[in-house]
Amino acid sequence: MVTTVPLGNWPTPVEEAPRLAARLGLEALWFKRDDLCGLGAGGNKVRKLEFLLGEAVAAGARTVITSGGPQSNHARLTAAAAARLGLGCVLVLAGEPPAAGGGNLLLDRLAGAEVRWAGDRTLASAVEDERGDAFVIPFGGSSPLSIEGYARCGRELREQVGEFDAVIVALGSGGTMAGLVRELGPARVVGVDVGALPDPVAVVRGLVGDDSLDLRVDRDQIGAGYAALTGPVRQALEITARLEGVFLDPTYTGRAMASLIAGGHGSRMVFLHSGGVPALFAHPEW
Repeated sequence: MVTTVPLGNWPTPVEEAPRLAARLGLEALWFKRDDLCGLGAGGNKVRKLEFLLGEAVAAGARTVITSGGPQSNHARLTAAAAARLGLGCVLVLAGEPPAAGGGNLLLDRLAGAEVRWAGDRTLASAVEDERGDAFVIPFGGSSPLSIEGYARCGRELREQVGEFDAVIVALGSGGTMAGLVRELGPARVVGVDVGALPDPVAVVRGLVGDDSLDLRVDRDQIGAGYAALTGPVRQALEITARLEGVFLDPTYTGRAMASLIAGGHGSRMVFLHSGGVPALFAHPEW
């Protein structure tokens, strides 16, 4: 029996984006607002954490540990979820402490998380060092269990939107795309690779449990790397804010929107807003 804990407000709203649709030459465009799910400034990790923290609570854990980059949205939401459930939280983040601790790092500490830096070690080995009796949540919160959160999101979209060509979503740790593929099928989900994984196609197939899936993955938006702000992403953030009053982040949703702007995915599109805006405030180059 799968145990879950309630963390978000479901279903999240769907909003039409007519001005942006007209700008992009689309018949219709909807935003699925998973950034408005309620917990810790919102985002796609909340659906996954309902399953993962349900598992942790069922196992009797008193502390959860997870890993990510310095501006990890997953880390921020794990810290917020742990706070809501009265659990301790240790975040093992890549590299060394940055000179400035804004963006998600500020929110991590505000939620009471203990932040450890991996330094020269791999994140995996650093998490092992911190394990103890705690429950370890996988990178990005993506597991064969947690992707059910996005299968549920796919069912919400069927009810809220009806007919659409595809949903476009940032592809980081793979769980969000995997859950949508499980529910909607691979032809109706476009994953935009953000450069977090060396082989995202293999990861998504593994999470779904089907190595034969013909996935739609756009790898053209990585640019200089995961943490880099690219020209098309900067343009995507500006266009979306100025036409629809919706703010995106520079790593995930910005890349997904850059891909949508580049075109070729369909004429009736859903854009999954997976959150992440706090990370924007850690980009001084903006």
